[in-house]
Amino acid sequence: MTATAFFELKQRASRLSEGDRRRLSAYLVRLGQERGSWKRETARRLKEMEEGKKVSVADLRKQLGHA
Repeated sequence: MTATAFFELKQRASRLSEGDRRRLSAYLVRLGQERGSWKRETARRLKEMEEGKKVSVADLRKQLGHA
């Protein structure tokens, strides 16, 4: 995709209603979840959790930049 086409796509998305942006976001997340790398990473993290490796809420906030 060209930079111009991507810019236009971003502009069009910014003009969507809140509900349409929410639906677009959900669609993009679903596309990402279809990738093999996402599935492998999720499986790895679930395995770690089953083995006892957990993340506290405070640590999660730090990782997400919300601390």
